[in-house]
Amino acid sequence: MKKKSIKQKKQSIAIELKNVNKKYIVHHEKPTFIENIVRSDQKEEFTALANVDLTIYQGERVGIIGSNGAGKTTLLKIISGITTPDEGIVKTKGRIVSLIDLEAGFHPDLTGEENIFLNGLVIGMSKEKIKKQFDKIIKFADIGQFISAPLYTYSSGMKLRLGFSVAVHADPDILVLDEGLVVGDNNFQKKAISKISQFARNNKTILMATHMVSFLEKNVERVVFLKKNKIVSDGDISILNKY
Repeated sequence: MKKKSIKQKKQSIAIELKNVNKKYIVHHEKPTFIENIVRSDQKEEFTALANVDLTIYQGERVGIIGSNGAGKTTLLKIISGITTPDEGIVKTKGRIVSLIDLEAGFHPDLTGEENIFLNGLVIGMSKEKIKKQFDKIIKFADIGQFISAPLYTYSSGMKLRLGFSVAVHADPDILVLDEGLVVGDNNFQKKAISKISQFARNNKTILMATHMVSFLEKNVERVVFLKKNKIVSDGDISILNKY
């Protein structure tokens, strides 16, 4: 008997992209005020994604791979609703929490405790849920006395831990992560991976973009390979052997 594919086993669609295109305008120099009057600055279009079709099913753990500039972050931002495509259709089912831009939803002058409430509200948690999860968020982030200090005193790793802690305690249907999760503090890494595994057992959809093949081998079941703004491979983790 042939083994059922991932798509056959997972019937409920969590994310669907059809013919998605995204371009950015790249400015090569910044003209002076006078130059701006007499001529325009040099610029060109950069295609970040071209004709992307992608279907991800509820409960899948998907790794997004590709070289720098391949379109990984743009793809995740479009799925998360941070960026809108120029063309194409994007459909998602359920609440998405993204850990792509750690500064989003945080205020540098507020304390960690205050930012828990601010970030929680930004990602869709109610005040009641934030209060209920507050102590668990602080414990999981494990940043000690800095929880009462302004965010501008935090290292990037501390911001990551706080952002991840708020995100996972929001109990999203779709969790979107990037490279930052798999670098830095080993103890936090272990906790984060354990939490991801728990999400997977609860049939949550997880997207992770990273260059770390060893991490993906242990934590995803499907890999999407981007090259020069297009999906060139989409299948099981054997794709990683070609990367």
